[in-house]
Amino acid sequence: MGKGARKKAPKQGEGRKTRDVFVSRSFEGLRAEPELVAMREFVPAATAPLPLVDGFARSVTVATVLPMAAAAFVRSDGAAFVGLQVQTHSSDVSRDIGRAVRWATSADPGDTLSVPDTSVEGNTEYAGSQRLQELLAVGAELEVTLHEDFSWWLPEDTEATGDIAMSLERANEAIQPTVRLGSGMYWVDAGSKAHLRWVRTEPENRLLQAMARLSAAGELDLGEGSRFAGSFRAHGVLVPVWDLDPEAHASEWEDPATHLGTRLDTALASLDEQPLDAAERRSRDGLVGRQFTLR
Repeated sequence: MGKGARKKAPKQGEGRKTRDVFVSRSFEGLRAEPELVAMREFVPAATAPLPLVDGFARSVTVATVLPMAAAAFVRSDGAAFVGLQVQTHSSDVSRDIGRAVRWATSADPGDTLSVPDTSVEGNTEYAGSQRLQELLAVGAELEVTLHEDFSWWLPEDTEATGDIAMSLERANEAIQPTVRLGSGMYWVDAGSKAHLRWVRTEPENRLLQAMARLSAAGELDLGEGSRFAGSFRAHGVLVPVWDLDPEAHASEWEDPATHLGTRLDTALASLDEQPLDAAERRSRDGLVGRQFTLR
């Protein structure tokens, strides 16, 4: 292009191209972050009404997984659902969900959003869509309901047929007994073992230091029949995991988990005044070596 030449103006209808930038902490800023991470990554069958801002004609329920791993669907009775566990997604999961929510608020009964077009390059509809943070009421939390099966996919007194019936059967077979013990904290019976998975939203390095302090003091477990197994990262936050005695009922771990939470809070508060000592630093290195990342 010669000196002084003008760039061509985009033709009418051409969209502003936006790079697909990876957002590591998908639900940052939401009080519901622990539940959203848990429901997306490891809770098998759960639903929660979304506390949307005013102005929507229909309420929407967020769910772990929908028939055929759909992004959203509206049942024949008009109940709208958005799925968190989907087969494909862009690099901004919050925007994917936000678009599915807006679709669900206006779609017709019986409609399904299977896999939305989440490509950003040249996709003005997607690039201009709202993230979940813009659609939820400020400070809103989720009231999570766990289900023993996926019968809630269908209106009452409705029998599944065809692909829905097959999808329902497969989904029910994959469910592991799960109990919510607290915010982002779930007990699951995995057969030979039981686990406690706890979504924590503190900055990772600070949380690891607090856990290392407890580990060095022999206080990172939940008592007899428990063992700290490691942790994984999901959506920018850390999820510590404990192996538990499968013979113990889920309710037996509620008090130990509460006490562990208190110890963690105390350890977190102590970090500002008391840096880790040598033994605690070794414990931290060991904890780091037992991590992996889910994306």
